[in-house]
Amino acid sequence: MKEPEIQKIIVKFLNKEANLNELEKLEKWLKNHEDSPVFNRFVEVEYLTTRCMEEYDINKAKELINVRLKKANRRKKLIVFKRVSVAASILLLVGLSYFQFNKQQPIINETTVAVNKTLPGSNKAILTLENGNEIALEKGKIYDSGDVVSNGEELYYDNKKNTNKVGKIKYNYLTIPRGGQFFVELSDGTKVWLNSESKLKYPVAFQENKARKVELVYGEAYFDVSSSIKNNGSSFKVYTKGQEVNVLGTQFNIKAYNEDSFIATTLVEGTVMVQKGEIEKILKPNQQSKIDYHSNDIAVLEINALEEVSWINGLFTFNEVSLEDMMKSISRWYDVQILFEQAKHKQFVFTGILERSKNIDELLKIVEATSEGEIIFEIKDKTIIIK
Repeated sequence: MKEPEIQKIIVKFLNKEANLNELEKLEKWLKNHEDSPVFNRFVEVEYLTTRCMEEYDINKAKELINVRLKKANRRKKLIVFKRVSVAASILLLVGLSYFQFNKQQPIINETTVAVNKTLPGSNKAILTLENGNEIALEKGKIYDSGDVVSNGEELYYDNKKNTNKVGKIKYNYLTIPRGGQFFVELSDGTKVWLNSESKLKYPVAFQENKARKVELVYGEAYFDVSSSIKNNGSSFKVYTKGQEVNVLGTQFNIKAYNEDSFIATTLVEGTVMVQKGEIEKILKPNQQSKIDYHSNDIAVLEINALEEVSWINGLFTFNEVSLEDMMKSISRWYDVQILFEQAKHKQFVFTGILERSKNIDELLKIVEATSEGEIIFEIKDKTIIIK
């Protein structure tokens, strides 16, 4: 079982939402991954959030969770756990600025966050063809031009029909609005997941025996690049605002939003070379390069790559992230505006995990609870006011 899948099952287990089949998978996985840092981290967040231990002990946590798994596994029917506390609900969130180890559960002001119908994002995009025509791609709408097909949620280019030996390169653009995401498989077999508020430029067909080149105009994209072996040895290059990433066949993420002052490239698997001006850096798995728009310097950081790319598996993962940056991610996905009445609140730091499929009011209630009354949200139409 792949790690992204087990992440989602662990989150559902901690939320009391895992069914019997999922619990059986988790129990089997635990037996083969006793010292998994993935499991340890999720359990750590669970215990910090529920505040059920005065002193954190990963071994005790694993023992208790295994006991619960075995009990549930003996039942021969579908089990859906009820949520037993606010702090262990959909968002496993820790307000590190306020956290204290104690057994008292946070109290939520049920009237603070009004019932809101702001829904999470969905699969939608605008496909711009070579001639300038635009096609809206969204659930329930089929598009089929013969060589390009979409079921409304994914887009595919036919490698056999899209060939380019010596002719002019024809480009398409895929633009993802706020509150959207989309998947596209390029003509060479490269898979690309695009996050909210992103734009990708790519050829309908790559030229044979030449480097395959695409451009992330802005936003965030996760690339699973088709091997050069399957493409006559052709390398793969991604251009982003002056940055160049050279690839032979690998999986990586690039984040380059217009409102951010940096480009972050995260390597999950394989090897890539990041270049800005005359400077070049080789990345290994679980490394991230950061380039400031106003500088050619490339900083390389050691990180947990799976946390950085959890969005493609339907999760938000916040690891000691400021409230300001956290709300940027939230605002793109839910297509809302954020207003801070007090600037100091922007610097509050949080850690946690959230399923992107949940409504925004669930998130805001948990943030309020973990802030112990220091942060209050008010929703007015499509604006979230942080008081």
